Parts: sequence; C-alpha cells; structure tokens
Amino acid sequence: MPKISSDKHLLLKGTFILTATGFITRIIGFFYRIFLSHTFGEEGVGLYQLIFPVYALCFSFTCAGLQLAISRCVARYKASGNTRRAMECLYGGLSLSVILSVCVMFLLQNNSEVIALRFLGDARCAPLLSAMAYAFPFASIHSCIVGYYIGLKATKIPAISQLIEQVIRIASVYALYIALSKNHANVSVTVAVCGLVFGEISSAAFILWNFGRSIPHLPQKESHMLSSFFETTWLSIPLTANRIMLNILQSIEAVSIPAKLLLYGYTTKEALSIYGVLTGMALPCILFPSAISNSIATMLLPAVAEMQSNDSSKALKTLTRKVSIVCIMLGSGCTVLFLVSARFIGETVFHSPLAGKFIFILAWICPFLYVSTTLISTLNGLGKTFLTLCINVLGLCIRIGGVFFLTPFYGIKGYLYGLLISQIVVTLLCYVSLWFYLLPKVKKHQVRPSEGF
Repeated sequence: MPKISSDKHLLLKGTFILTATGFITRIIGFFYRIFLSHTFGEEGVGLYQLIFPVYALCFSFTCAGLQLAISRCVARYKASGNTRRAMECLYGGLSLSVILSVCVMFLLQNNSEVIALRFLGDARCAPLLSAMAYAFPFASIHSCIVGYYIGLKATKIPAISQLIEQVIRIASVYALYIALSKNHANVSVTVAVCGLVFGEISSAAFILWNFGRSIPHLPQKESHMLSSFFETTWLSIPLTANRIMLNILQSIEAVSIPAKLLLYGYTTKEALSIYGVLTGMALPCILFPSAISNSIATMLLPAVAEMQSNDSSKALKTLTRKVSIVCIMLGSGCTVLFLVSARFIGETVFHSPLAGKFIFILAWICPFLYVSTTLISTLNGLGKTFLTLCINVLGLCIRIGGVFFLTPFYGIKGYLYGLLISQIVVTLLCYVSLWFYLLPKVKKHQVRPSEGF
C-alpha cells in the first residue's frame, strides 16, 4: 500500500506541475499570438505556421521517439534500482539525437529553397526554414534530458525549462522587433523564427546546467554503454517511425489546406489568411485547456509501464476509467464555454470575426480531443505503439479526406467537419481497444528490448 500511495502521489504531483506550467505558457503564448497577428498580419502568421509541419517532422526524426524511449528505459531501470543503466540509456539516446539533429540542421540550410518551393509551395518560407534549422541541436538536448526526468517522475526541472523557453522566445522577438523598428528596418516574420531558436537555446542551457549539478554518483560496475545505446535506439525505432508517419500525413494535410482553398475560389492571400487564422488563432484557443490532458498523458506513460510490469491490471483499469471521466468532463465544459464565448474571442481578442466562427465549429471536438490524448498515451505505455499508429493514421486519413474532397466544395468548413469526424473515430477506437482487447489481457512480464514499446 505505501508503494501504491507513493506512486499515486508522484503521478498527481507531476500532473499538477505540468498542468500549471502548461497553463502559464499557453496564457503567455496566447498573448504572443495576438502580438504576432497584430504585427505581421494574418498572411504573415500563415507563412509562419506553414513551416511548422517541417519543424514537427524534423523534431520527430531527431528526438521525439528517443525522448519517450529514454523515459521508459529510465522508469524501468529506476524501478529495479539500476541507476547506472538508466544513465547509460540517457547518454546513448542523447548522443544519437544530437548527431541526427546536426545532420538535419545542415540538410535544411542547404535545401531550404527547394523545400519551401516544392513542399510548402511558397518560396518566401526559405529564409524561415534556414533560421529554424539552428533550433534542432538544442531541442534534442532539451528533449532527451526531459525524457530522463519524466522517467524519474520528476517534473520540476522540465516545467521550469518550458517556462524559460517560452519567456525567452517572446522576449527576444519583442526585443528584435523594437530594435528593428527604431532603425526603420524591414521587420519580417523571420524575427519570430529567431525567437524560436533563442528559446530552444535557453531551455537547453538551463536543463543541461541543472542536470550537470544533479548527476548521481554511479557505483563502480561493468559498463554496458554500447548495449544501452542499442537498447534505447531499438526502443525508439517504432516510436520514431510512428511520429514520422503521423507528421508526414500532418504535413500533407497542412500544405494542402491553402491549395484546396484556392480551388474553392480564394486568392493566394485569402487562402493564407484563412490558414493563419485557423492554425494561429482558432486551434491554439481550442487547445488551450488541453494543458491538463497533455500533462496527464505525459505522466501516464511511465505509470502504465510500471503497472504492466507489476501485473496491476485492476489498478490500470481503475486509473484509465478515472482519467477518462475527468477528460470527458473537462472537454464537455470547454465545449459549452467556447460555444458561448466564440464570437467575443474572435472579435474582441483576435480582432478577427473569422476566428470566432472557427472556434464555434471546433468547440465540438473538445471532449473527443482531450480524452483521446490520454488513451493514446495509455496504449503506448502498454507497448501497443503499432496499434496507436494505425488509429492515428486512420484519423489523419479522414482529416486529409476532408481536405481533398470537402474543402474544394465547402471551403474551410469541409476541413473542420472532417476534423470533428476523425476525432470521434479515434476516441471510439481507443476505447474499444482498451476495454475489449488490451486491459483484460495485461499480464506480468519483463519488457525486453526486442519487444519495443
């Protein structure tokens, strides 16, 4: 009982810290997006948002899968008291992540014009991609060490580093804007990308400094650095493939929206403006309360992995049920709130009536979006990453279908309806997988590197 009580305390504490940090950073980011929309206009925000599919794809390749692999390895070896092996898994994953991120940095810088023109469909994105490339080596350091702390269920340092990243990003953009404006220089949206890079540098420096101060004393035992490197790499492969596949589909979705809006009858400027309002104003507003569900999902992965190894299937069912109820209640409350306040948020906060219309339609996805986030994390914690990949791919295919088959005839509303249908399908499939297939069959076993996630 003391062990279960302690684990529950760590889960709640970690969730609270990550949620509080998430809300603070999103509040800051909320006003930051208002500043961007007023400074660079809807078209400028649209260009800025257009590079993020590339950012997400590169991040997935360099560190997203490795972060989760490190988190699970650390959680497993911590439970068995093998601190040395946990540290070796971190060092192995970190080394690989930095190498991959440096390669991606040079690849982006040397091919930014080709990617901007052929993939994103707008040559104006080339300087934004070149500037963004410098963020990845620092993002890899930050992500891998965050994975280590999450594996320990220690969220204080990751939370502070997240705050630092957000504050430095916004402060640097504002400082550059003021400096360039005083010198009567042209202020382009590249300034916002520079802020992204400065934020990653600052958060990486902070978390690396704190990690260096708290490195545990390792007992003098035989080193397994090479085997730890291969273990972490092997575990990260399905997760990385999962993320890359999803981000490729998300990138296809993102770059296709402006193109299909052109077929509906909008001009290039109008299409980019609508895309900017959707991704830079309406969606961040809808995703704002998801700081709670994202925090729960982050803490669920190591907790579920431990429950699985301890054959605690009953506790796992109870935890999943309680988390689902909380997320459904949260989502339902947010739906009502956004339906009532959509017009006010659009016209008063963003000075964009179009944003208010988007928020009103998107409000209906909240219950499904918030609960599916935690259910996907639970499935990953159980080692069912191929299943989560299939579910996510199906959801994205429905969304892409909305872009290709509905948007040319119904405009952006066609995409929004496709988005709602996809979230409903993903949530239902997660529930079916957990309650009728996975949870009754959770058995005690020792996770081996060959099993993957």
